[in-house]
Amino acid sequence: MTLEAIDVHHGYGTETVFEGVSLSVSPGEVVAIIGPSGVGKSTLLRLLALFDAPNRGSIEYENQAVWDVSEQRRLEYRRRIGMVFQEASLFDASVRRNAEYGLRVRRSWTDRLRHELSSLVGKTNGTGDAIDALETVGLREQADQDASSLSGGEAQRVAFARALAYEPDILLLDEPTSDLDPRNTAVIEDAILEARRRGIGVVIATHDMHQAERIADRVAVLLGNDIIEVGNTETVFENPTDERTRKFIEGELIY
Repeated sequence: MTLEAIDVHHGYGTETVFEGVSLSVSPGEVVAIIGPSGVGKSTLLRLLALFDAPNRGSIEYENQAVWDVSEQRRLEYRRRIGMVFQEASLFDASVRRNAEYGLRVRRSWTDRLRHELSSLVGKTNGTGDAIDALETVGLREQADQDASSLSGGEAQRVAFARALAYEPDILLLDEPTSDLDPRNTAVIEDAILEARRRGIGVVIATHDMHQAERIADRVAVLLGNDIIEVGNTETVFENPTDERTRKFIEGELIY
């Protein structure tokens, strides 16, 4: 299911964040948004997550403008979009219970009932099961451990598993590895690629250009108030069409 921002203009008060931003993500692809800190990467993810409505332009899901439909229909769309923030926020409960949270609140009542009945007869929900998601991030053995005992990197992996467990169509990641050590970063990057393999569309906002090169199929360069370039990852990094992209990648352009 394609999620798309079309000619989006957005700001807060007199501050302009975007002027005509357009970006899409399709099933089974990873799109990286790169740009300096403060340029609006997180704001764009919030718009794509349907947390906020753009001042102008359109956010479309399955070719439907999401702010033109009923609140109930928009909630249904939002349930198909997961988001992982830069800092993990876990409940005072077991790792398993934290990973299951998305299954409880994101699924429809019918889906939740089907899942509970399947659990009672010993049939899990395949890749959508919380334990499966924890295994994807290497934390299956810690399922019954108290979440408060985890390291920061492990907590972020649980947050990723929580979003992955209910099998969203789209997964939005806001600097998910910015404060993590290389091992935890590698685990989450592998999990992102696994999400792509499952047909989930992933958008990751990152200041780590090497990360974008490693995992993204396409890269969008956000500079100033607009996406100045979007294209195949290798092309953007090796042969950009916009001179500002080259300068930014090489560290010559500072905002």
